[in-house]
Amino acid sequence: MKIAVIGYSGSGKSTLARGIGEKRALPVLHLDNVHWLPGWQERDGEEENAVVSTFLDAHPEGWVIDGNYRKMAYDRRMAEADLIVCLEFSRAVCLVRVLKRWLANRGRTRPDMGEGCDEKVDLAFIRWILRDGRRPAVRESRRALREKYPEKYILLKNQRQVNGFLGNLLEETP
Repeated sequence: MKIAVIGYSGSGKSTLARGIGEKRALPVLHLDNVHWLPGWQERDGEEENAVVSTFLDAHPEGWVIDGNYRKMAYDRRMAEADLIVCLEFSRAVCLVRVLKRWLANRGRTRPDMGEGCDEKVDLAFIRWILRDGRRPAVRESRRALREKYPEKYILLKNQRQVNGFLGNLLEETP
């Protein structure tokens, strides 16, 4: 099974991907881990795209990839995915989750982030969570994706829906 997990920052993409990977014994790739490596400002995206493409090639039997990043083999990921799970939690929920994550990981690098990229919250990130990451272009992109792949697109808007989805997915035979 191949599962792409997309959605708003702070909605739980990495946590869901990790849980699916553990329960279904699938390799997991966190795109934040690919992007947020030292020197990320100097890269043009080719290297990141190559990393994701190599991962896809290495795991034709199945994978879980979390993250949006349109420059990282996005069209290929969406086309090859058996399921596209989109997490669209409210701004308030995402902000609270990001603040809790920051408190739990201050001064450390989360396992789903690039080495040396310590957890932080700043005004730009808060603005991203509350406004910029929800621009009309982002919403339109998700709508187009849902229309292109209606049979495999799953929209989850709260934790109860995520829990139900995860429970149903884990009950299915791999």
